[in-house]
Amino acid sequence: MSATSGIGPSQELTAAFAQAVESNSTRFLKVSIQNETLVHDSSIPISGSFLQDLSILQDDSVVPNEHPAYILAKLDRTSEWLAIFYVPDNAKIRDKMLYASTRSNLLKSLGSALFVDSIFATSKLDITADAYTAHQQHIAAPKPLSSREKDLADLRVSENDAAGYAGSRARVNHIGTGVGLNWSDEAEHAVGSLAQDEKTNLVILSIEASSESLVVNFSGKVPVEELASSLPSSEPCFAFFAWAPQDQRSVVFIYSCPSNSPIKHRMIYSSSSTSTYQGAKSIISNLSSDVDLAARKIETSDPSEINEAYLRSELGFKGDASDAGSSTPQQSKAMFARPKGPARRR
Repeated sequence: MSATSGIGPSQELTAAFAQAVESNSTRFLKVSIQNETLVHDSSIPISGSFLQDLSILQDDSVVPNEHPAYILAKLDRTSEWLAIFYVPDNAKIRDKMLYASTRSNLLKSLGSALFVDSIFATSKLDITADAYTAHQQHIAAPKPLSSREKDLADLRVSENDAAGYAGSRARVNHIGTGVGLNWSDEAEHAVGSLAQDEKTNLVILSIEASSESLVVNFSGKVPVEELASSLPSSEPCFAFFAWAPQDQRSVVFIYSCPSNSPIKHRMIYSSSSTSTYQGAKSIISNLSSDVDLAARKIETSDPSEINEAYLRSELGFKGDASDAGSSTPQQSKAMFARPKGPARRR
């Protein structure tokens, strides 16, 4: 259910990728977004092994330092491709959001089954031979369980034990009951970076309904005056904003549920808000003792009202926030509009 841009591939891109798959002679196919369309920039033939050919991507004329791009890379194994999502830290915020919300459209339109792996790169150091080797080792290594993951594992064991008494009852939907969602590796890493890396101060998570997982909608550096415009205007989301209003870096949890979003989406996000907050709190506290998740959660049905004065008011911070903008929270602010359930049938 993550928000997507709706941008699709050009016929030229579709044909170029089909030819690359059929010929088995293309190593890299570079894709960019131009005029609201995914277009084919260039193709680079195979000249050595995959690890050797990665050095080609270090050339600024192939992959510029400041512009995002999608790089489709053919692995040495037959008919297997790697998707590289290159979004440098110094790219424009709008470009970061546009490329983040379009990547799923790219893979689906070209054939997701062909792509066996993906890499999210914020600099060209992330797409070297050493970086890819480390990436493979990380995937192959057994993953240590955090305290949150251990609790979820114990919960699944308990549910399986109880399933023997469930008879023919339908499987319980964990989203509907408020049980914690699965966290994608990308989502967990992004939230964790708020406690460790000041280059990132905003992470927006969405729910992917098909896998009952939290996925990254956006991750990057956003000034507080642009926070409202960075939140989706027609879809719910969970946002984590790292902020230091009193010289103490703190992460603020924002549950944004626009009034015009679909009722089904609103109900799913509402039932998952608490577990998402608790999961993020565990991730951040395990990584840093200097950064904490604000105890008070912010809920809004109008993302446009989020500004510095609003945050200070909601979180109880004292001080003049006049430099946050001319708009201030209304004295009698309407209560958060929780989603209503379907009407009962007579």
